[in-house]
Amino acid sequence: MADLAEAPDTAGLLDLAERVARQAGELLLAGADLRRVDVTTKSSGTDMVSEMDRASEALIVEGILAERPDDAILGEEGASRPGTSGVRWVIDPLDGTTNYLYRHPIWAVSVAAEVDGQVEVGVVASPGLGETFTAVRGKGAWRNGTPIAVSEGDGLATALVGTGFGYLAARRARQAAVLPHLLPVVRDIRRNGVASLDLCWVACGRLDAYFEYGGQPWDVAAGLLIATEAGAVASGLDGGPPVAHSVMVAAPLVSAPLLDLLQAAGAAL
Repeated sequence: MADLAEAPDTAGLLDLAERVARQAGELLLAGADLRRVDVTTKSSGTDMVSEMDRASEALIVEGILAERPDDAILGEEGASRPGTSGVRWVIDPLDGTTNYLYRHPIWAVSVAAEVDGQVEVGVVASPGLGETFTAVRGKGAWRNGTPIAVSEGDGLATALVGTGFGYLAARRARQAAVLPHLLPVVRDIRRNGVASLDLCWVACGRLDAYFEYGGQPWDVAAGLLIATEAGAVASGLDGGPPVAHSVMVAAPLVSAPLLDLLQAAGAAL
């Protein structure tokens, strides 16, 4: 446990997170010609990982450990290690690999810093769109340095709702079964394929809500902090606290009716 009297400076953690996320984003933008080289799969034949995912993670980890060698790391592509400082970095070096490989501009680099198990700093860089979202616990959320807040959505009928799908066929089928319950009662549904950005888009009002079942810690660590610091209500799909594999965030007046609908539709199965 980190000594409270020697707790890490969140401003310093934010600065480091933002620097390594931006550097990784620049690397990924520069890797256009490599996007279809050395592509393999992970959980299924459609769950792709490229050499650019791995190069981005290596750059981020190297940058963090150069300044904070005693910190722990949890990275999507396997660059994980224990630490002794009480700080752990949770990294998604390329969220939206499929979009990236198909040259869609919607993908992100996500870097979060936990202190004694609680996320205190989150950065989600969206190089293809020229945006960086940041947050510090208790101090608000920003897009490119400008404060952001959730939408003023006032109910399901006018809600634009984001979601995501897993890569395993059985999970995708269960997730798709929820949509017929949702589509008739909301304004519309969006699926970007980038959980970290979906959470940030709730934070800045581009979506009124977002939900997904089956995510991983690196998918949501930074974005969930950004969304809640911007005023979103967050929960698990079972109504309990949000966890990596079960997340719903929404504007305050959208949250309760959406959670009721999703639970009735079996979204948490």
